[in-house]
Amino acid sequence: MKIKDIDIGLGFQPFVIAEMSGNHNHSLERALDIVEAAAKSGAHALKIQTYTPDTMTLDLNEREFHISDPSNLWSGTSLYQLYGEAYTPWEWHKPIFDRAAELGMIAFSTPFDDTAVDFLESLNVPCYKIASFENTDLPLIRRVAATGKPLIISTGMATVAELDETVRAARSAGCKDLTLLKCTSTYPATPENTNISTIPHMREMFNCEVGLSDHTMGIGVSIASVALGATVIEKHFTLNRADGGVDSTFSMEPAEMKQLVIETERAWLALGKVSYGPTEVEKKSLQYRRTLYIVKDLKLGEVLTSENVKAIRPGLGLSSKYMDIVLGMKVTSNIKKGTPVEWSILKNN
Repeated sequence: MKIKDIDIGLGFQPFVIAEMSGNHNHSLERALDIVEAAAKSGAHALKIQTYTPDTMTLDLNEREFHISDPSNLWSGTSLYQLYGEAYTPWEWHKPIFDRAAELGMIAFSTPFDDTAVDFLESLNVPCYKIASFENTDLPLIRRVAATGKPLIISTGMATVAELDETVRAARSAGCKDLTLLKCTSTYPATPENTNISTIPHMREMFNCEVGLSDHTMGIGVSIASVALGATVIEKHFTLNRADGGVDSTFSMEPAEMKQLVIETERAWLALGKVSYGPTEVEKKSLQYRRTLYIVKDLKLGEVLTSENVKAIRPGLGLSSKYMDIVLGMKVTSNIKKGTPVEWSILKNN
Protein backbone atom coordinates (compact mmCIF):
# COMPACT_ATOMS: atom_id res chain seq x y z
CA MET A 1 0.00 0.00 0.00
CA LYS A 2 1.19 3.49 -0.78
CA ILE A 3 -0.15 6.88 0.36
CA LYS A 4 1.43 9.67 -1.63
CA ASP A 5 5.13 8.82 -1.54
CA ILE A 6 5.06 6.73 1.67
CA ASP A 7 5.07 2.94 1.41
CA ILE A 8 3.07 1.05 4.00
CA GLY A 9 3.62 -2.61 4.69
CA LEU A 10 5.62 -5.20 6.59
CA GLY A 11 8.82 -4.13 4.83
CA PHE A 12 8.56 -0.53 5.96
CA GLN A 13 8.65 1.51 9.17
CA PRO A 14 5.21 1.60 10.86
CA PHE A 15 3.06 4.45 9.57
CA VAL A 16 2.11 6.60 12.57
CA ILE A 17 -1.04 8.75 12.44
CA ALA A 18 -1.67 11.57 14.91
CA GLU A 19 -5.44 11.99 15.33
CA MET A 20 -6.35 15.57 16.26
CA SER A 21 -10.09 14.94 16.60
CA GLY A 22 -11.61 17.69 18.76
CA ASN A 23 -8.43 18.54 20.66
CA HIS A 24 -8.20 21.90 18.89
CA ASN A 25 -10.64 23.20 21.53
CA HIS A 26 -12.34 25.55 19.04
CA SER A 27 -9.12 27.37 18.17
CA LEU A 28 -7.63 27.28 14.67
CA GLU A 29 -4.37 28.59 16.11
CA ARG A 30 -4.26 25.65 18.50
CA ALA A 31 -5.15 23.27 15.66
CA LEU A 32 -2.17 24.53 13.67
CA ASP A 33 0.04 24.22 16.73
CA ILE A 34 -1.07 20.59 17.03
CA VAL A 35 -0.08 20.02 13.39
CA GLU A 36 3.37 21.46 14.05
CA ALA A 37 3.83 19.44 17.24
CA ALA A 38 2.82 16.25 15.45
CA ALA A 39 5.34 16.92 12.69
CA LYS A 40 8.13 17.62 15.20
CA SER A 41 7.29 14.38 17.02
CA GLY A 42 7.91 12.42 13.82
CA ALA A 43 4.33 11.36 13.06
CA HIS A 44 3.87 10.56 9.39
CA ALA A 45 0.28 11.74 9.11
CA LEU A 46 -2.23 14.10 10.71
CA LYS A 47 -5.91 13.12 10.73
CA ILE A 48 -9.01 15.13 11.52
CA GLN A 49 -12.75 14.40 11.25
CA THR A 50 -15.23 15.95 8.85
CA TYR A 51 -18.81 16.38 10.01
CA THR A 52 -21.22 18.84 11.58
CA PRO A 53 -23.57 18.13 14.49
CA ASP A 54 -26.47 18.07 12.01
CA THR A 55 -24.82 15.42 9.81
CA MET A 56 -24.28 13.22 12.88
CA THR A 57 -27.52 13.28 14.87
CA LEU A 58 -30.63 15.23 15.89
CA ASP A 59 -30.69 18.25 18.17
CA LEU A 60 -32.43 16.44 21.02
CA ASN A 61 -31.40 16.02 24.64
CA GLU A 62 -33.64 13.16 25.69
CA ARG A 63 -33.91 9.38 25.54
CA GLU A 64 -31.16 7.79 23.48
CA PHE A 65 -29.90 11.20 22.33
CA HIS A 66 -28.76 11.99 25.90
CA ILE A 67 -25.56 10.34 27.19
CA SER A 68 -26.47 9.15 30.68
CA ASP A 69 -24.08 6.23 31.24
CA PRO A 70 -21.86 7.36 34.15
CA SER A 71 -18.97 5.28 32.81
CA ASN A 72 -19.05 7.21 29.53
CA LEU A 73 -16.39 9.91 29.24
CA TRP A 74 -19.01 12.30 27.86
CA SER A 75 -21.86 11.46 30.26
CA GLY A 76 -24.32 14.26 31.01
CA THR A 77 -24.43 15.84 27.58
CA SER A 78 -26.36 15.14 24.41
CA LEU A 79 -24.92 13.66 21.26
CA TYR A 80 -25.66 16.92 19.44
CA GLN A 81 -23.86 18.98 22.07
CA LEU A 82 -20.88 16.62 22.04
CA TYR A 83 -20.48 16.82 18.27
CA GLY A 84 -20.92 20.58 18.42
CA GLU A 85 -18.03 20.77 20.85
CA ALA A 86 -15.82 18.33 18.98
CA TYR A 87 -16.28 19.08 15.30
CA THR A 88 -13.64 20.77 13.19
CA PRO A 89 -15.08 23.70 11.17
CA TRP A 90 -14.91 22.90 7.50
CA GLU A 91 -13.25 26.21 6.69
CA TRP A 92 -10.33 25.10 8.90
CA HIS A 93 -9.61 22.01 6.82
CA LYS A 94 -7.58 23.68 4.10
CA PRO A 95 -5.27 25.66 6.41
CA ILE A 96 -4.75 22.53 8.52
CA PHE A 97 -3.97 20.41 5.47
CA ASP A 98 -1.74 23.10 3.99
CA ARG A 99 0.29 23.41 7.20
CA ALA A 100 0.74 19.64 7.36
CA ALA A 101 1.94 19.57 3.75
CA GLU A 102 4.43 22.36 4.44
CA LEU A 103 5.84 20.25 7.27
CA GLY A 104 6.10 17.10 5.16
CA MET A 105 3.16 15.27 6.71
CA ILE A 106 0.27 13.54 5.01
CA ALA A 107 -3.08 15.04 6.07
CA PHE A 108 -6.47 13.40 5.64
CA SER A 109 -9.80 12.96 7.37
CA THR A 110 -12.65 10.74 8.45
CA PRO A 111 -15.87 11.63 6.62
CA PHE A 112 -19.22 10.75 8.15
CA ASP A 113 -21.59 11.34 5.22
CA ASP A 114 -21.63 12.00 1.48
CA THR A 115 -21.38 15.78 1.88
CA ALA A 116 -18.15 15.32 3.81
CA VAL A 117 -16.74 13.06 1.09
CA ASP A 118 -17.63 15.61 -1.59
CA PHE A 119 -15.97 18.37 0.43
CA LEU A 120 -12.82 16.34 1.07
CA GLU A 121 -12.61 15.42 -2.61
CA SER A 122 -12.60 19.15 -3.40
CA LEU A 123 -9.49 19.37 -1.20
CA ASN A 124 -7.94 16.38 -2.96
CA VAL A 125 -7.17 14.38 0.18
CA PRO A 126 -4.77 11.48 -0.49
CA CYS A 127 -6.72 8.84 1.48
CA TYR A 128 -9.70 8.29 3.78
CA LYS A 129 -10.45 6.79 7.17
CA ILE A 130 -13.71 5.17 8.26
CA ALA A 131 -14.41 5.32 12.01
CA SER A 132 -15.39 2.24 14.00
CA PHE A 133 -18.94 3.45 14.56
CA GLU A 134 -19.39 3.74 10.78
CA ASN A 135 -17.76 0.45 9.78
CA THR A 136 -21.18 -1.08 9.09
CA ASP A 137 -22.41 1.94 7.08
CA LEU A 138 -21.99 0.20 3.74
CA PRO A 139 -23.37 3.08 1.60
CA LEU A 140 -20.79 5.44 3.10
CA ILE A 141 -18.02 2.88 2.62
CA ARG A 142 -19.00 2.39 -1.02
CA ARG A 143 -19.05 6.16 -1.57
CA VAL A 144 -15.55 6.56 -0.12
CA ALA A 145 -14.21 3.49 -1.92
CA ALA A 146 -15.51 4.85 -5.23
CA THR A 147 -12.93 7.65 -5.00
CA GLY A 148 -10.30 5.00 -5.69
CA LYS A 149 -8.09 6.32 -2.91
CA PRO A 150 -6.50 4.24 -0.14
CA LEU A 151 -8.99 3.44 2.61
CA ILE A 152 -8.30 2.82 6.30
CA ILE A 153 -11.13 1.29 8.35
CA SER A 154 -11.24 0.91 12.13
CA THR A 155 -12.80 -2.38 13.17
CA GLY A 156 -14.11 -1.57 16.66
CA MET A 157 -17.14 -3.68 17.68
CA ALA A 158 -17.36 -5.39 14.27
CA THR A 159 -17.94 -9.13 14.04
CA VAL A 160 -16.15 -11.23 11.44
CA ALA A 161 -19.37 -11.35 9.41
CA GLU A 162 -19.72 -7.56 9.54
CA LEU A 163 -16.09 -7.06 8.55
CA ASP A 164 -16.55 -9.44 5.66
CA GLU A 165 -19.46 -7.32 4.42
CA THR A 166 -17.43 -4.15 4.93
CA VAL A 167 -14.39 -5.42 3.04
CA ARG A 168 -16.51 -6.80 0.21
CA ALA A 169 -18.38 -3.50 -0.09
CA ALA A 170 -15.16 -1.50 -0.20
CA ARG A 171 -13.49 -3.72 -2.78
CA SER A 172 -16.54 -4.04 -4.99
CA ALA A 173 -16.84 -0.24 -5.08
CA GLY A 174 -13.28 0.26 -6.26
CA CYS A 175 -10.99 0.17 -3.22
CA LYS A 176 -7.67 -1.40 -4.14
CA ASP A 177 -5.59 -0.26 -1.15
CA LEU A 178 -7.24 -1.27 2.11
CA THR A 179 -5.99 -1.21 5.70
CA LEU A 180 -7.98 -2.52 8.66
CA LEU A 181 -7.17 -1.19 12.12
CA LYS A 182 -7.78 -3.38 15.17
CA CYS A 183 -9.65 -1.12 17.55
CA THR A 184 -11.40 -1.24 20.90
CA SER A 185 -14.16 1.37 21.00
CA THR A 186 -13.85 2.46 24.61
CA TYR A 187 -12.26 5.71 25.68
CA PRO A 188 -9.74 5.07 27.04
CA ALA A 189 -9.30 1.39 26.26
CA THR A 190 -7.47 -1.05 28.52
CA PRO A 191 -4.73 -3.43 27.36
CA GLU A 192 -6.65 -6.51 28.48
CA ASN A 193 -9.54 -5.57 26.18
CA THR A 194 -7.38 -4.82 23.16
CA ASN A 195 -6.79 -8.37 21.87
CA ILE A 196 -3.99 -7.53 19.45
CA SER A 197 -3.53 -11.25 18.75
CA THR A 198 -6.33 -10.60 16.25
CA ILE A 199 -3.95 -8.63 14.02
CA PRO A 200 -2.21 -11.54 12.20
CA HIS A 201 -5.51 -13.39 11.96
CA MET A 202 -7.15 -10.35 10.36
CA ARG A 203 -4.28 -9.99 7.89
CA GLU A 204 -4.62 -13.61 6.83
CA MET A 205 -8.41 -13.50 6.66
CA PHE A 206 -8.80 -10.32 4.64
CA ASN A 207 -5.47 -10.24 2.78
CA CYS A 208 -4.79 -6.56 3.42
CA GLU A 209 -2.64 -4.31 5.55
CA VAL A 210 -3.55 -4.35 9.22
CA GLY A 211 -2.75 -1.89 12.00
CA LEU A 212 -3.99 -0.59 15.34
CA SER A 213 -6.18 2.32 16.34
CA ASP A 214 -4.96 2.53 19.90
CA HIS A 215 -7.03 4.15 22.65
CA THR A 216 -4.95 2.77 25.51
CA MET A 217 -2.66 4.95 27.58
CA GLY A 218 1.07 4.76 26.90
CA ILE A 219 2.92 3.15 24.02
CA GLY A 220 3.28 -0.48 25.13
CA VAL A 221 0.26 -1.85 23.27
CA SER A 222 1.25 -0.12 20.03
CA ILE A 223 4.80 -1.47 20.21
CA ALA A 224 3.53 -4.98 20.87
CA SER A 225 1.17 -4.72 17.90
CA VAL A 226 4.11 -4.04 15.58
CA ALA A 227 5.63 -7.35 16.67
CA LEU A 228 2.37 -8.98 15.55
CA GLY A 229 2.44 -7.34 12.12
CA ALA A 230 0.74 -3.96 12.58
CA THR A 231 1.95 -1.60 9.85
CA VAL A 232 -0.22 1.41 10.78
CA ILE A 233 -0.57 2.95 14.26
CA GLU A 234 -3.17 5.61 15.01
CA LYS A 235 -3.16 7.56 18.30
CA HIS A 236 -5.17 10.57 19.45
CA PHE A 237 -2.89 13.56 19.91
CA THR A 238 -2.95 16.81 21.86
CA LEU A 239 -0.53 19.48 23.01
CA ASN A 240 -1.23 18.93 26.70
CA ARG A 241 -3.83 16.72 28.35
CA ALA A 242 -4.20 19.30 31.13
CA ASP A 243 -5.61 21.76 28.56
CA GLY A 244 -8.78 19.66 28.37
CA GLY A 245 -10.85 18.86 25.31
CA VAL A 246 -13.26 16.12 24.29
CA ASP A 247 -10.52 13.53 23.67
CA SER A 248 -7.71 14.92 25.78
CA THR A 249 -7.82 12.32 28.56
CA PHE A 250 -6.77 9.47 26.24
CA SER A 251 -4.58 11.50 23.85
CA MET A 252 -0.80 11.47 23.59
CA GLU A 253 1.35 14.51 24.27
CA PRO A 254 4.24 15.44 21.93
CA ALA A 255 7.02 13.77 23.93
CA GLU A 256 4.98 10.56 24.08
CA MET A 257 4.27 10.65 20.36
CA LYS A 258 7.98 11.05 19.68
CA GLN A 259 8.69 7.96 21.78
CA LEU A 260 5.94 6.07 19.97
CA VAL A 261 7.51 6.80 16.59
CA ILE A 262 10.97 5.82 17.83
CA GLU A 263 9.95 2.65 19.65
CA THR A 264 7.59 1.30 16.99
CA GLU A 265 10.41 1.69 14.47
CA ARG A 266 12.74 -0.16 16.82
CA ALA A 267 10.18 -2.94 17.24
CA TRP A 268 9.87 -3.20 13.45
CA LEU A 269 13.64 -3.23 12.93
CA ALA A 270 13.98 -5.95 15.56
CA LEU A 271 11.61 -8.30 13.72
CA GLY A 272 14.09 -9.06 10.96
CA LYS A 273 13.76 -12.61 9.66
CA VAL A 274 14.14 -16.16 10.93
CA SER A 275 17.86 -16.37 11.54
CA TYR A 276 20.29 -18.79 13.24
CA GLY A 277 24.06 -18.69 13.54
CA PRO A 278 26.17 -15.54 13.82
CA THR A 279 24.95 -12.51 11.97
CA GLU A 280 27.54 -10.50 10.09
CA VAL A 281 27.94 -8.09 12.98
CA GLU A 282 28.27 -10.97 15.48
CA LYS A 283 31.19 -12.65 13.70
CA LYS A 284 33.78 -10.55 15.52
CA SER A 285 32.32 -11.76 18.81
CA LEU A 286 33.07 -15.39 18.00
CA GLN A 287 36.63 -14.81 19.26
CA TYR A 288 35.27 -14.44 22.78
CA ARG A 289 33.69 -17.88 22.98
CA ARG A 290 35.23 -20.40 25.37
CA THR A 291 37.73 -22.68 23.63
CA LEU A 292 40.53 -25.03 24.72
CA TYR A 293 43.85 -23.53 25.82
CA ILE A 294 47.07 -24.87 27.26
CA VAL A 295 47.30 -23.35 30.76
CA LYS A 296 50.74 -24.66 31.79
CA ASP A 297 54.07 -24.89 29.97
CA LEU A 298 54.39 -28.38 28.46
CA LYS A 299 57.33 -30.37 27.08
CA LEU A 300 57.31 -32.59 24.04
CA GLY A 301 55.32 -35.73 24.69
CA GLU A 302 53.50 -34.55 27.80
CA VAL A 303 49.91 -35.72 28.14
CA LEU A 304 46.97 -33.31 28.27
CA THR A 305 45.09 -33.46 31.56
CA SER A 306 42.41 -31.42 33.27
CA GLU A 307 45.23 -29.58 35.03
CA ASN A 308 47.02 -28.30 31.94
CA VAL A 309 44.19 -27.71 29.49
CA LYS A 310 41.11 -25.60 30.22
CA ALA A 311 38.08 -24.17 28.45
CA ILE A 312 38.60 -20.42 28.67
CA ARG A 313 38.15 -17.27 26.66
CA PRO A 314 39.12 -16.17 23.99
CA GLY A 315 37.93 -18.35 21.16
CA LEU A 316 40.94 -19.22 19.00
CA GLY A 317 41.35 -22.82 20.12
CA LEU A 318 39.35 -25.97 19.54
CA SER A 319 35.73 -25.87 20.70
CA SER A 320 35.31 -26.87 24.31
CA LYS A 321 33.07 -29.71 23.11
CA TYR A 322 36.31 -31.58 22.21
CA MET A 323 37.60 -31.59 25.80
CA ASP A 324 36.87 -35.28 26.41
CA ILE A 325 38.64 -36.19 23.17
CA VAL A 326 41.87 -34.23 23.71
CA LEU A 327 42.37 -35.30 27.31
CA GLY A 328 44.99 -38.06 27.25
CA MET A 329 46.54 -36.94 23.96
CA LYS A 330 50.21 -35.89 23.82
CA VAL A 331 51.68 -32.64 22.58
CA THR A 332 54.02 -32.87 19.56
CA SER A 333 56.46 -30.16 20.73
CA ASN A 334 57.25 -27.89 23.63
CA ILE A 335 54.14 -25.76 24.23
CA LYS A 336 53.91 -22.50 26.14
CA LYS A 337 51.15 -21.56 28.53
CA GLY A 338 48.45 -19.56 26.68
CA THR A 339 48.68 -21.54 23.42
CA PRO A 340 45.30 -22.39 21.84
CA VAL A 341 44.76 -26.12 21.45
CA GLU A 342 44.78 -27.22 17.80
CA TRP A 343 44.79 -30.68 16.27
CA SER A 344 48.20 -29.93 14.75
CA ILE A 345 49.94 -29.89 18.16
CA LEU A 346 48.42 -33.19 19.34
CA LYS A 347 48.84 -36.88 18.71
CA ASN A 348 47.07 -39.89 20.16
CA ASN A 349 48.70 -41.55 23.12
